[in-house]
Order: sequence, then structure tokens, then C-alpha cells
Amino acid sequence: MKNAQPLKIGLVAGEASGDKLGAALIEALRPHLPEARFVGVAGPRMQALGAESWFPMERLSVHGLVEVIRHLPGLWRLRKALVQRMQDEGVALCVGIDAPDFTLGMERALKQSGMRTIHFVSPSVWAWRRGRIPKIGESVHRVLALFPFEPPLYEAHGVPVTYVGHPAAQRAADEGSRARARAVLQCTGEAPVFALLPGSRMSELKHHTVLLVETAQRIRQALPDARFLVPMVSPEARAYFEALRAAGTCADVPLTLIDGRAEEVLQAADVGLVASGTATLEAALARCPHIIFYRGPAVTVWIVKQMLEVPWVGLPNVLAQRFIAPELIQETATPEALADEAQKLYRDGSRRREIEAAFVEMAQMLKIDTGARAAAAVLEELALVKNGATIVS
Repeated sequence: MKNAQPLKIGLVAGEASGDKLGAALIEALRPHLPEARFVGVAGPRMQALGAESWFPMERLSVHGLVEVIRHLPGLWRLRKALVQRMQDEGVALCVGIDAPDFTLGMERALKQSGMRTIHFVSPSVWAWRRGRIPKIGESVHRVLALFPFEPPLYEAHGVPVTYVGHPAAQRAADEGSRARARAVLQCTGEAPVFALLPGSRMSELKHHTVLLVETAQRIRQALPDARFLVPMVSPEARAYFEALRAAGTCADVPLTLIDGRAEEVLQAADVGLVASGTATLEAALARCPHIIFYRGPAVTVWIVKQMLEVPWVGLPNVLAQRFIAPELIQETATPEALADEAQKLYRDGSRRREIEAAFVEMAQMLKIDTGARAAAAVLEELALVKNGATIVS
């Protein structure tokens, strides 16, 4: 007799990008598993689709080597509680979504207990610490990779891997996107438009905001009619910018703060100044020529630099295997250098067209139905589950 308990699938997301991936996976699985329950750690998008979040997602959102160390005791306690509850609840399979510093340890414990485990989004093994790959294989039954250069790295170590493409490529800009975005954002006319993306975390805002304001001041000296669009990723980010305005920091710079809509801001811009991270890929998919920059805690940046195995930091450059977007990191990320690169890129229309053409090719390479491919991999793993749960497909 079949167990009447509904199938439970564990999903653990650590930040907003993981929440989007988790939501896409739930949507793709629902037609196959209409009675399944999705449980674990979920953001608002996943919860809107019925996922149950046992703990707030924000508790996992800790970044940087030094920063993680300070939060280790709390993260260990959270991971232990999550593993125990998944075991107690009879979860059939667990998918850790990104956040590898947290989820891989969780997946390892669950796999050792007999549960099927999947890691969705390969850690940056192509950039640093490739020696992690065998350890990843000990933690999971399969890796879901977003980029085409990742599977061969895992296959060389016998770790099962499935290339699922990048979901953002489904929304890649087309030839008419810039005109539409400018109309929506009221950026008509011939004035130069610059997108300023300082990062999504408060720690990044604190390192980058004044840097970008000073950069914009210098750009405006050379291009007096320049406009600067700044997408606000959260109410906290807007409050931070408004506080700087109140203090007079941004008084002489025409910043347009826009809640959300980073995609349209990048599509509308002639040139972007984008903090290193997933936003650089978003800029590429928006066909926005941009400069990649980053400033962070000196110790964290130094350690990462020592471990890098590729000469690029930005994802568009890694995908292209060459410097398409200039990179200014840490001590080279000065207002003078950023402003100089931004002006040169704006004035060189031929170079911007070449960059846009490279970004179009990049989008075509990544444009796969990520949710469907990830769901197919999950269903394959579920077929191997022998825990007695009812699986309807």
C-alpha cells in the first residue's frame, strides 16, 4: 500500500537571485507534481507559489570571507536545525539553491543520511578553488549549472551535472528594447544616459555609493547634460540614498532614483557602471556596454585575488574569455578612473556596437528554458527515491 503522505521537496534559497530560481523550478514542477509540498527556506517569490519557509531567507544572506566568519555560530545552528527538520519531515529530495557556503554543508549531511540532494547553481569553481569539485560531488547527487563552460569541469571529476542555462536570458533585450525602456523611463532626447548600479547589499552600498556619486560629478564636468539612473533594489537602499541627499552628498548630481526596474534602466542606458556580481550579466543581457568595478573589505578582496584562477572578475568577461567590459577593482576603482572609462566608452560608438553584438551572442548561448531543464533533472533524481512517498507525475 502506498504511503498517503504527500511528497515533500526541500528547497533552500539564500538570497533574491536564488528565490527567483526556486520560483522557476516550482512553476516547472507543479504540472508534474501537483500535490507536492515545497519546504525549507524560501523568499517571497517562492512563497507566493506555495513554498513553506521554515526560517527567514535573510538569515542566510551573509557574504564575504571575513563577514561569514563573524556569523558562523548562528549559521551552524541554523544548518543543524534545517537538516534535522528535513529528516523529521520525511523530505524526499533537497535542492540547495546557490549560497554554497551554507547549502553544500547542509547537502552533505543530508546525503550522508540517505536523502537525494541537488545543488542548483555551481559555485565559481572556474574562478577559484577548483579543488572543491570532488568535495561538491561528496555532498550532492547532481549539480545544475547555469553556464556552458561549467559541466566539463565536473565531468572531469565524475560528478553528475546538468547544464540548465541562465533564466535571465529569457528576458534578454532585443533591438527595440532601448527605445521602449527610454520611453517608459522618460529618457527621450539626445542627452547621454548612464546607469549606476552600486550593488544589492548594504555593505556594497556603503563601499560604492559615494564612489559613484563622485564619478558622476566628474562625468558631468565633461558631459554637462548627462543623466544618471539608479535602480533601487530595496526600500533600505532608497533610504540610504535619500540620507546622502539630505546630507548634501548628491546635491550637484542629477540622480534619478527608480524603485526596482534595473532591467529597464540598463536597457535605457548608453553606458553602465556596474558593481561586480550577477548585475554584470544582467547588463550584458540588457545589451548595455558597461564598466565593472568593485570595492570591498581589504582582507576579503586580497584573499579572493590570491585564489583567482582566471584573469577576469565579471561574468560577461568570463563567458567571453576576454575583456569585453573594463574591470576596475579595489585600488584601481577611483572616481577619476571610472569617469575616464565611462566617457571613453560613451564617445566611442563603434566600440559600443561591438560590445552589444558580443552581448547578443552571449544571450543566445544562455537562452534555454532553465526551469524546465532543472525540473527534468529533479524528476530524474526523484525516480531514484525509495522512501515510500507518493509521487504523481
